[in-house]
Amino acid sequence: MQTSIMHGCGSGCCAEKGKPRTEKTKNRIPIAFSRAALGTGAALFACGMVLDFPENLRLPLFLASYLLVGGKVALRALKNISRGKIFDENFLMALATVGAFALGEYPEGVAVMLFYRIGEAFENYALGRSRRQVSSLMDIRPDYANLKTESGSRRVSPREVPAGSLIIVKPGEKIPLDGFVTEGRSAIDTSALTGEALPRDVEIGSEVLAGCINLNGLLTLKVSREFGESTVSKILNLVENSGNRKAKVENFITKFARVYTPAVVFAAAGLALIPPLVLPEADFSSWLGRALVFLVVSCPCALVISIPLGFFGGIGGASRAGILVKGSNYLDALARVNTVVLDKTGTLTRGDFRVTRIIPARLPKEEILFYAAYAESSSNHPIALSIGKAYTEKALPERISGYEEIAGRGLKANVDGKPVLSGNAKFLEESGIAYEAPSAGEDAGTSVYVAVDGVYAGRIVISDELKPGGRLAAAQLKALGVRKTVMLSGDSRAVAEKTAREAGLDSVYAELLPHEKVQKLEEIEKEKTGDGCLVFVGDGMNDAPVLARADVGIAMGGLGADAAIEAADVVLMTDEPQKIAQAIRIARKTRSIVRENIIFALGVKALILLLGALGMAGMWEAVFGDVGVAVLAILNAMRAGSRSRAH
Repeated sequence: MQTSIMHGCGSGCCAEKGKPRTEKTKNRIPIAFSRAALGTGAALFACGMVLDFPENLRLPLFLASYLLVGGKVALRALKNISRGKIFDENFLMALATVGAFALGEYPEGVAVMLFYRIGEAFENYALGRSRRQVSSLMDIRPDYANLKTESGSRRVSPREVPAGSLIIVKPGEKIPLDGFVTEGRSAIDTSALTGEALPRDVEIGSEVLAGCINLNGLLTLKVSREFGESTVSKILNLVENSGNRKAKVENFITKFARVYTPAVVFAAAGLALIPPLVLPEADFSSWLGRALVFLVVSCPCALVISIPLGFFGGIGGASRAGILVKGSNYLDALARVNTVVLDKTGTLTRGDFRVTRIIPARLPKEEILFYAAYAESSSNHPIALSIGKAYTEKALPERISGYEEIAGRGLKANVDGKPVLSGNAKFLEESGIAYEAPSAGEDAGTSVYVAVDGVYAGRIVISDELKPGGRLAAAQLKALGVRKTVMLSGDSRAVAEKTAREAGLDSVYAELLPHEKVQKLEEIEKEKTGDGCLVFVGDGMNDAPVLARADVGIAMGGLGADAAIEAADVVLMTDEPQKIAQAIRIARKTRSIVRENIIFALGVKALILLLGALGMAGMWEAVFGDVGVAVLAILNAMRAGSRSRAH
């Protein structure tokens, strides 16, 4: 059987679409010949088994059957030997079956090859199914974009459209690039990206992502990213490269097979030669038969194929649920999670802030909002955008100068020549400005402190809401046996603690700068027990260092920052926190299937190897020990690709 699985989408599914029709036709010809030869060989084998042919006809009949059924395998073995690659499954099968013919066991020799080829067919079907599961994502690749020009619209490649251009998306068309709706209303199908069947309504101002399908309305979009930076491009890149990062067990099995195969060949040679030389009554042909059984059973296909196939199926099943895993090593690590650390804003909460109160100190409420809106007008932070929405009027750039953003603190700017500070309490403390702190539990929100001309002017209270799945996510993680759930936030302690209580988390650390989040994560990591893994879930640009530092970094991909998605190992396309538990369930199911295959394959093979060495198992048992075990392991591995439902 084959001993490798494609990396990512490999050269099969992706390349196939780009092949010209004539090349596809040429490829079908040898496949048709191969199938015809296999069918004819199987028919001859059946005739030889059912009908009683004289001895002088049995050898030609079974030899013809063998050449039709196993000639391809024998030829592969010869080619590999000429390239210096001797010890593989083709060599084992060819050597064992030629030996069976030498001993006069013609039906057994053909049967080994016939069932081996049937096993190959099962394997190819399983690989094709797994490829289709993952490569179905390739259907989200847009073919063209309708670029809006002064003379109308022009169909071009999405790669040719620069950011800032206007494109038209007609009903039924794929959205080719990320952008914002400038004209029209419609419902869009996001299932290819998120796994969710319910369409999403969009209107002017809504953000839409490449790869979705416009269902019913004519839309005009302003492109926000070039194709190479678009969501669809990044997803395709993740999928295509997911096979390059292998789990430890995959790497182990690959190395194991390289040592195991030559070892069993030499063991079989010893089994055939040593007893006849040492034991006086030992019959060479009998011990050679045992050695041939040993060779057939020892083929490592069941492990070498089913394990990567299981992981690849798990990645495919996760992708259909809107969970993109960048490699089987991360899927394997997810199965061992015992600590989950989460960001607050945009991860557990909606990230949709709104101004709920303005508490004046020196200036009226209207002036506090005016100065804060102007100071925050150049920032894309959700808090800044919420202040801008509350102000309603458009900030005039000519009234602002000296703009400066201090990470984790706030913003400085000169508004109408007056120095304005807008940020958190630490920002004012570090600037030497006295302020009035709220009493405990006074405000259920984030306070933005505003200072004008070096004097505290007042504060603006901004509130965020827990996502609908926030509390459910924590409960599901606990049900899965996750020992510790922690929240890290740059927000105030009161707000962070309130959110953590609502979500049902074990502990919370607040008022952290990006580098302090990394330090806190490292402290939490030291408290891990055993070989458990630590997961960090975040969505913002300032989460990228923490995502990269965790054992497994999970990014909220639907609305998450590009930097967070790049740094993460797993991307949740729906921004739903309950998907964290679903990802862990898929990972554990995959790991369980892989373990089942390892135990089953090694157990059955060890038993038949022992029975074969003792002369208690023949070629038919050997066929089951090789092909039967491989087929059962492959069928079991295919279960990893079935969708795991969220609960």
